[in-house]
Amino acid sequence: MRWYLTGVVVSGFGTTAMWLVSGIWVKSLTGSDGLAALTAFALWAPALLGPLLGTLADRVRRRPLLVALDLAMAAVLPLLLWVTSADRVWLLFAVLVLYGAQGAVHDAAEQALLSAGVGKERLGSVNGWRMTAGESVKLIAPLAAAGLFARYGGGPVALLDAATFVLAAAAFAGMRVREERPVSAVPRARGAWRRETAEGVRLLAASPVLRPLVATGAFTMLLAGVNGAAVYAVVDQGLGRPPAYAGVLYAVQGAGSVLAGLTAGPLLRRVPERLLAAAGLALFAAAAGLRALPFDATALAASAVIGVGLPWVLVAAMTGVQKEAPAEAAGRIAATANTVLFVPNAVALALGAALVTAVDARLLLPVLAVAGLAWAAVTAAAPARARTGAAAGSP
Repeated sequence: MRWYLTGVVVSGFGTTAMWLVSGIWVKSLTGSDGLAALTAFALWAPALLGPLLGTLADRVRRRPLLVALDLAMAAVLPLLLWVTSADRVWLLFAVLVLYGAQGAVHDAAEQALLSAGVGKERLGSVNGWRMTAGESVKLIAPLAAAGLFARYGGGPVALLDAATFVLAAAAFAGMRVREERPVSAVPRARGAWRRETAEGVRLLAASPVLRPLVATGAFTMLLAGVNGAAVYAVVDQGLGRPPAYAGVLYAVQGAGSVLAGLTAGPLLRRVPERLLAAAGLALFAAAAGLRALPFDATALAASAVIGVGLPWVLVAAMTGVQKEAPAEAAGRIAATANTVLFVPNAVALALGAALVTAVDARLLLPVLAVAGLAWAAVTAAAPARARTGAAAGSP
């Protein structure tokens, strides 16, 4: 796990830096806010093909795949040194799409490898550590990336990211894990890839454990997208602060996320994944509603609580997928779950932007809170109803 978490930290630093700088880079070359915003879409777009891309993680051994994916991106990123004028911005977008596709396969392979190499009783803790590692990096990577870009431009940031991929590949190569040759590695008939992808989707949809758990995660991320779109309205209209104050709220949220990662594992040893997801959604929803109040202290406290609640939902969903997915389909199911979880967030960011212009955030956020608390209550109560129904139907 030390090698694995080292790889997560190193690659997470580079990815966060590249994510931040790509928009600034496009804006500085073209002057276009729209094109700058499209950099995030370029990174997100391949997630729509998550089920298809995740099938690759079930066809080969996962550890060598992680190493190969990281080395491939390390080889591609230096191409961005040629992005020195507006007419070459297309190359940056092409690399970002490849980046997103690589990330979709990488995440699926990671989750499948963990499900095979870590005992089920430890999965919650490992996912919590992974979340803590990733969120900790986000506290420092943006500042480092912004400073490097301001001093030297985008090229050195791309080279830094390439170097982190090489280091991550070395870390993943150092992992000691025994993998059997996947059944899917056997040559398949024509059309087998499509059938395997569909099977991963079907297995997730048919699981009585995973279907409601992933649905809760998707609904949470939908609400999170609306909440994220409303943050500048909260800062301006509610708190009377300049837009830069949003950075303070995000920093506090990041600190809460670090705490969430540390506590998720111990909690998952005591409660089922669905209850942790319900608790996380309830915390997030209540805190989002409190953001409607025009007080700095309340806004800061709400950001910290949001930072705890959101990761709890994601760690619970991730752990549930790793526990329940059959080994031969773990990559496909993980990739499908990631698509279901994160695409609603991207959609809601656009939807939220439209809502915030039409509805006062001080009215929108309490409605969001009520919806989230209601879903959390249903999620928490569902297992009890299922047990009650089973008992009633028994002789």
